[in-house]
Amino acid sequence: MASDVYQRLRQHLDDLPAGFPATDSGVELRILKRLFTPEEAELALKVTLIPETAKVIARRAGLSEDETRRRLDEMARKGLIFRYEYQGQAHYLAAQFAVGIWEFHVDQLDEGLIRDFDQYLPHLVDPKLWQKAPQMRTIPVQKSLSPEHQVMDYERAEELVRQQKHLLVAPCICRREHRMVGKGCSHPEESCLVFGAGVDFYLQMGVGRRIDQAEALDIIREAEESGRVLQPSNSQKAVLICTCCSCCCRVLQILRQEPNPGELVSSPFRARLDPQECVACETCLERCPMDALSLEDDTVRLDPRRCIGCGLCVTTCPSGALSLERKPPQEQRPVPANNLEALLRLARARGKLGPLALAKMSLKSKLDRLRAGG
Repeated sequence: MASDVYQRLRQHLDDLPAGFPATDSGVELRILKRLFTPEEAELALKVTLIPETAKVIARRAGLSEDETRRRLDEMARKGLIFRYEYQGQAHYLAAQFAVGIWEFHVDQLDEGLIRDFDQYLPHLVDPKLWQKAPQMRTIPVQKSLSPEHQVMDYERAEELVRQQKHLLVAPCICRREHRMVGKGCSHPEESCLVFGAGVDFYLQMGVGRRIDQAEALDIIREAEESGRVLQPSNSQKAVLICTCCSCCCRVLQILRQEPNPGELVSSPFRARLDPQECVACETCLERCPMDALSLEDDTVRLDPRRCIGCGLCVTTCPSGALSLERKPPQEQRPVPANNLEALLRLARARGKLGPLALAKMSLKSKLDRLRAGG
């Protein structure tokens, strides 16, 4: 039955580190039916986190190698699975729903899909899980840092960009979907930076455009000036950087609803306020994406539990009353060395480590080779 394959696909996606939980309403199944044909759903069940050739997957699927390759290439073009070239041969692996399949569909949105995603989002993003193993982290804008901070390279957006040989800028799906339903903002859509192997994949899908380091740095600097939060993937070797506005970013919106968002995010810094220097101009209130700053009796107050350390308030404080400080070691979370370690941490937090651990060595070997080539 067609409905059964979508149930099995939902479970398959839920077994991946980021998850795809079931709901009472079944909205997640409606989303899968919008994205996958029954034949695509059946073949997706045969694709794992281990990068494999069409020949290997064909044996598992009971199809010819040529037919399997044709279908896999089409699914990759549609953003349903991940594809990359290694030693002249295509390899395929499963894509998580988020961050992954959802973002890959930025050019394929319609109001029905957006409506279903809005309904599903509260089930998909669990703030408590985000606290244990976030997929993204927050780093401060460059101008908010000073020499005494002793910032690591992976805590600087500009350094993350300078480490890259291949870069692409893609449309922000959060901004795109908001604009499609009449709730957009003035921030640019073209603002998400993709690095390494992801560049070729996005180009294969026809999403985004290749850029050089200079343009990527301009995008970062414009984001700082316009008040957007810099969120790279949660690893020292970042695979992307999102420049997020609190009016559209789904992650920031969910965190903002929590009482203490600063305790949920992975961020090495937080703001510090010197009341003696504050002139209560209220500029910082507009810049803070988490409402960590408020005005009480003509005095600005800072709630450090709500601060995510983005530094946006620091760069526009005219009196110098606001600055950044590094959190105590016990309040900082170690940043995974690479994307694989981040996935392992997420899988462990969800109790899904077993299936992923089996794939670890093969996946690490192939991704390391790919990374070296990228």
